[in-house]
Amino acid sequence: MDSETDDEPSFPLTPKKRHKESPPKKAVNAYGIIGSNQSLAKKSTSDISDRIKVCVRKRPLSKKEVRAGQTDIAPVTGRRTITILEPKVKVDLTKYTETHEFVFDEAFDTDATNEEVYKRTAFPLVEYVFQGGKATCFAYGQTGSGKTYTMLNETDGLYVMAGRDIFALLKREEYSHLSAWVSFYEIYQGHLYDLLGNRKRLYAREDGKQQVVIKGIQEYEVNNVNRLMQIFEHGHTARSTGATGANQDSSRSHAIFQIVLKDSKKIQGKLSFIDLAGSERGADRGDADKQTRMEGSEINKSLLALKECIRALDQDSRHTPFRQSKLTQVLKDSFIGNSKTCMVATISPNISNSEHSLNTLRYADR
Repeated sequence: MDSETDDEPSFPLTPKKRHKESPPKKAVNAYGIIGSNQSLAKKSTSDISDRIKVCVRKRPLSKKEVRAGQTDIAPVTGRRTITILEPKVKVDLTKYTETHEFVFDEAFDTDATNEEVYKRTAFPLVEYVFQGGKATCFAYGQTGSGKTYTMLNETDGLYVMAGRDIFALLKREEYSHLSAWVSFYEIYQGHLYDLLGNRKRLYAREDGKQQVVIKGIQEYEVNNVNRLMQIFEHGHTARSTGATGANQDSSRSHAIFQIVLKDSKKIQGKLSFIDLAGSERGADRGDADKQTRMEGSEINKSLLALKECIRALDQDSRHTPFRQSKLTQVLKDSFIGNSKTCMVATISPNISNSEHSLNTLRYADR
């Protein structure tokens, strides 16, 4: 019996056969990272194209959307390009289509599996943290566009596949001195809560070296994927959700799941997976509830601050406004020093969500 609900898109479970492509050069991966037997590449902090990678993923139409006669208006045309065919109406009521084309580092069509997305987004980050770097992978998009499925799915989310590779690498002799520790917290209405510590309120502070430290956060040492998934599931049940016009179980907070590599007590590398809250405005989704509107206001304030930080780095600005929100404050080390970041923008392909999909792509189009 099909366990899929009418509102859920049917993501593929197994990869489809594709034409063979020329194998990439072994010396450098998609992020410009030299192989693990080489030293960490010393690049200018202004080299934003190497340090921030932006991808887009389109979910399939759900059964409900297909039954309603909705069509896919977001064709992926090539490995990097996606187009939105926005339906418009002239003043004289003549209908026409406006075409919007966006080019990103990667574009994933509806037949792309989580494994394919992982290999082209988060896998290079796993390699990077074993070289001493700090890496962040976050999903951005409208509620119901596949963010949580991509990032934090319980069986094949990006964090699960990254965990498998991390534990495989830790078994190697050259990494035997390292251990993996995980933490899981959320940012809800501008405050931090420990999802592994009974939602205890947390506080982010900068130490003498201007490094952001979250005092009192609960951490667990892990050495296998099953333990990683158990810890994640425990924290995920404590996450703040609520009913919105878009989703009956919508994420109303930013969730940050971190895997830290330590040598004794010293941090050697850090990989963060972030599931950002839905990006749409409450007014657009018919949310009349005051609490929901307040949540939406705080969510969009933090997303705007994140955009401003990325823009400042893109323009090589002397000042990056990390303190504009708790989200950008705790993500500070994702944008400075030895750091790399990957954004996966997720969109819904149906006509009724064309405006939200356009907003997501414009946000991601740095």
